[in-house]
Amino acid sequence: MTNDKVVIGLAGGIGSGKSEVARLLADQGAAVISSDEIAQRALDSQDVLDTIRQWWGPQVIDPNGRADRRRIARLVFEDSFQRKRLESILHPRVAQERERRMQEARKRADVRAIVLDSPLLFESGIEKECDYVVFVEAPDEVRRARVAQGRGWSADELSRREQTQESPDSKRERSDYICVNDSDLNTLRLRVQDIFDQIVSRGTDQPLPSASL
Repeated sequence: MTNDKVVIGLAGGIGSGKSEVARLLADQGAAVISSDEIAQRALDSQDVLDTIRQWWGPQVIDPNGRADRRRIARLVFEDSFQRKRLESILHPRVAQERERRMQEARKRADVRAIVLDSPLLFESGIEKECDYVVFVEAPDEVRRARVAQGRGWSADELSRREQTQESPDSKRERSDYICVNDSDLNTLRLRVQDIFDQIVSRGTDQPLPSASL
C-alpha cells in the first residue's frame, strides 16, 4: 500500500504485549488506531445494544445500560455461530471508523506513521491496508503469565481463545518484522524504536521479510 504516511500493522499472540508496543510506537510519533477500542465503543452504541438484547436477552446488558462483556465473551467463545453473528455487526462499524481515523491521521503534520492495532489483523484482511506488519513475540509461558495476572484467564482459556484466531506461528511467518518482547520495558522500548526507525526510513518500500529485533 502506498501513501505518504507509512501504515504499520501489529500482530501477535494473545498476551504478547501488542498494546504496550503500540503505546511505545505512539511515543515515537505514530497515530495508533485500536480495533479493540473502536469495537468496545461500537458494542455500547444503542443500535448494537438493541440488536444483542434481541438476540440474547436482557442479561447481556449490565445495570448501567452497557454491554456485559463477560457474559458476551462466554457466549461468543463457546459458540462460533454466535461469534460470527456478533462480528457481522461489529466489523463493518470498526472498518468504517478505522478508515475515518486513518484519513484524519494522514492530514496531521505531527504524525510520522499510522499503526493499526488489531487482534484479527490477518483474519480480517486488515494487513492489506498496511505497508509493513510487525509481529510481537513473547514466549508461551510469559503470555500465559500475563493473561493470568491481567485477565484472570487459565492456560486452557488462553488456548481456547487462540483457537478462534490464526496461529501465532502463521502470523509470525506472514510478518515483516519481529519484535521480541521477553525482557524489561527499557529493552522493549529500544527494540521498538529500532524497528520504527527502520520502517520510517524505508517509507513505503517493502522491507526484507522477518527482520527480527
